[in-house]
Formats: sequence, structure tokens, C-alpha cells
Amino acid sequence: MYKKKADEYHTKDDVSIKLAIEKWVDTYRLRRKFDESSIVNAWPEIIGKAISNRTQKIYIKDKKMYVKVESAVIKNELALMRRQIIGRINEFVGQVVVEELIIL
Repeated sequence: MYKKKADEYHTKDDVSIKLAIEKWVDTYRLRRKFDESSIVNAWPEIIGKAISNRTQKIYIKDKKMYVKVESAVIKNELALMRRQIIGRINEFVGQVVVEELIIL
């Protein structure tokens, strides 16, 4: 007996899960918080494991990203690469979420 596969049940009103979640996030105006939490979770991927392992605290408030690091050397390197880091972060989410990087 022939069974229908999941692909054969689609109708024109079907929406992918990704698209449905995107619409839900936009409808409830959660996009900014969603993007901010995505950045914090992806920090090792954006900046690299060597620096992310020495990062103690990360948070975003009012389009400013605060990063606390344990080493003065890392702090200096981040300060020198500030514009590049902001560019990588905004490129990661596809829109401007962070305008300033403050290193603590």
C-alpha cells in the first residue's frame, strides 16, 4: 500500500517553521531582544574561542554592547578592533543592533 510522504501534504497556506517564528517575533515586537540574545550566544563564533574564553560578562543595552574581560592585553586588542567587531556583530544578525562597544 502506498503511503503519502510529508512533502505531499503541503497546501498553498503552509508556512515553514522558520518563517512562522520570524512572523511571531516581529508581531510581538521581540526582534531586538531576540537579536541581542543571539549575539550573546554566538559571541564565541563571532569573536573566536581564545577571546571568548577570557570574556567574563556580555550584555547589550540601548544599542551598546558591554564586554567585561579579565586581561588588559585582551582589552587593548578589543579596543583596537572595535569597529571590526561591531561590523561582524551587525552582519551576524543582518541589521544594526549594536552601535557602540564598551569594554570593561
